[in-house]
Amino acid sequence: MSFTYDTEVALASAAALINTAKDDLDPLATPEGLDRFLEEQRFSGSRTHTDAELRAVRALRAELEVIWFAEEEDAVGLVNGILRRANALPQLVRHDEWDWHLHATAPEAPLEERMATEAAMALADVIRGHELDRLRSCAAEDCDGVVLDLTRNRSKRFCDTGNCANRTHVKAYRARKASTA
Repeated sequence: MSFTYDTEVALASAAALINTAKDDLDPLATPEGLDRFLEEQRFSGSRTHTDAELRAVRALRAELEVIWFAEEEDAVGLVNGILRRANALPQLVRHDEWDWHLHATAPEAPLEERMATEAAMALADVIRGHELDRLRSCAAEDCDGVVLDLTRNRSKRFCDTGNCANRTHVKAYRARKASTA
């Protein structure tokens, strides 16, 4: 199943947000780190640039990680909870370089509410398509990052946080070489 581009962008952004907690140095430790993250993820809308906003986004990433690994029924309840809290009212919008896509909150809504709602709307598409198996954890033994697998053959195994795939493949190569020596 393929998702619409805005769903894929929102899912990738949710995965990136969750994975910020996996770094040794949390990129969301400061408001400036949050600014960099939002710029990388191309988030639009209002900002307060406060410590409360930063704390709310950090709390959201933990909430999204729970959903990432939840069974379908539990995921439905958690996604619906986010949409209820935000009083989500989906509307088609077009802005910046983006063509028509869905926003479920006003641009003036608090940042964490907009981020949560975008992730929840994307996760709702995943659930409706019975595609929760595309949300998984990294296959590297030394990584607990999350993976969003949008490949056609469902073959993505490693996260995008670092060099997990390369590190794992090098380790396997060296083990093979050592066993034949």
